[in-house]
Amino acid sequence: MTDRLQGKVAVITGAASGIGLATLERFVAEGARVLAADIQDEAGQALQARFPQAVCYRHCDVSQPPQIQAAIDSAVAQFGGLDILFSNAGRVGTTRGVHDWDADAWDATQAVLLRSVVAGASYATPHMVRRGGGSIINTSSISALQAGFAPIAYSVAKAGVLHFTRLAAAELSAHRIRINALVPGFIATSIFGRAFGLDTEQSAAMAQAVAERSGTANPIGRSGLPTDIAEAALFLASDASGFVTGTHLTVDGGLTIGPRHSWDTQTPGPMAAALALSPEQMAALRAGAPR
Repeated sequence: MTDRLQGKVAVITGAASGIGLATLERFVAEGARVLAADIQDEAGQALQARFPQAVCYRHCDVSQPPQIQAAIDSAVAQFGGLDILFSNAGRVGTTRGVHDWDADAWDATQAVLLRSVVAGASYATPHMVRRGGGSIINTSSISALQAGFAPIAYSVAKAGVLHFTRLAAAELSAHRIRINALVPGFIATSIFGRAFGLDTEQSAAMAQAVAERSGTANPIGRSGLPTDIAEAALFLASDASGFVTGTHLTVDGGLTIGPRHSWDTQTPGPMAAALALSPEQMAALRAGAPR
């Protein structure tokens, strides 16, 4: 390890599992002290016991802005300041679409996925100003970039995270506060199991299954893991990204580079599908085309 975060204080929401947990472990390994904010109290307390000098746990439901503020203030009280905020906590939320839209379900989803990000940045800013700057990292999603990856409420919220990140960067740059977003692809976490109403143990088992079987879903040829996002978060938190703000880093194994046929030769493209041609027949046609 290189102590890239030595002396830094971070708050991570959703820190007890998945991407948040992997990032907490990476930050601690690089010298940071971390306030772990989550609603999984047993797992959070276990983290505090595992890293007694470096981690403090606080219960935090990010749908409740006062709890976000309390977590951030607790980090400052416990560790003396705040340098990094990783607004990562989330859930799938409502799966209702346009045709069966429900106002309360929509608002609840936006509260967790978008309003919490705005609240976190707002509450973190005064503390970072006193430190002479800081880094805010927000978790978005490839569903913010195009249709087909998540329900509409989730996708709209994650698109909002991207735009908020850019706008906030313009405002906060005068205070030497950088703010960027991560755009994860298909990452093996428990969020999938929870979306189906599974309990914690079942969701963890499903995440393991996704990790073992989802490699063929990505052009890069392997499954996306929480550690992949943690490494990207470390870059954005550290001084290595000191000239980076108001943008996003897509970590998706190439999933959004194009439709599957653009990277998988066994998947027919639109023309092949329309003509009912096999990949072999298309290859033969290309081979015989005029040069």
